[in-house]
This record gives sequence, C-alpha cells and structure tokens, in this order.
Amino acid sequence: MVRAEIGSSVTIRYIATLDNGRIFHSTDEHGPQTFTIGGGQVFPALEQAIIGMRTGEVKNILLPAEDAYGPRREENIIRVGRQSFPAGKEIVIGQKLSIEFKGGASRVMVVTAVSDCDVTLDGNHPLAGLDLTFALSLDRVE
Repeated sequence: MVRAEIGSSVTIRYIATLDNGRIFHSTDEHGPQTFTIGGGQVFPALEQAIIGMRTGEVKNILLPAEDAYGPRREENIIRVGRQSFPAGKEIVIGQKLSIEFKGGASRVMVVTAVSDCDVTLDGNHPLAGLDLTFALSLDRVE
C-alpha cells in the first residue's frame, strides 16, 4: 500500500477542534480536501504529520499555534480615529472591515471596540494563538 510523501496528491477528511472541544471546521460540512503534499495549500506541519500515512489510516494531529495561524500579535491591533470613517456609518463590534493602508495594501480587520472617538480593529486571524487538533482520515494517496 502506498504511503503519502512529498509530491503525493492526497484526499483527507477531518474534524478540526480547539482545546475547548469546539469544532471550527469539518469536512463533513465542506467535503473532503484534496491537495498535493509540499504544494503549500495546507499548514506545513499538517503536511509533515500526513507524510508516511497510508490510505484508510486515521490519526489525531495537534498543531500548536506557532505551526498553525501563529501567535496573536499586538501590532495587528490598531486604534483609528472615528473621524476616519464616513459620517453616519454604523460601526459595530464584530463587524469585518476592509481597511486600505498607505502603499495600496488592504486587510480585513474585525472591529473589537467602538467609542465616540476611536474604533479598535484587530487584524489577527480569528484562530491566531490557538492550538488546533485534527481528527484526520487519509482517504486517498496518489
């Protein structure tokens, strides 16, 4: 039976959870995921954990935050003057905004606080700083 290796095309199914047991993604809802190992489509640490697995093999894989979305970074949180937004525009906590920066770069950020003077925006990935667990089944290796 063929083992997964760098360059293999694999199809996986998984349930991905946080430390508290909350499911944040599942292929039961989204369908199996197919990718090439080494192609940069999934976390490198996840690829490494799949290398050596055979079709039908099941494994629990823990990815520390550093190997997933990285740590939460304070420099990704900014406060912007309320006057930077159009007058009358409703800004609410949890809202996602696409913010354009100097040089033309843009980034989706989440509103975490609003006052009459300031809006606090968080550009960290929602799963940054969290360890992720994948209950994973390797369905296909080519």
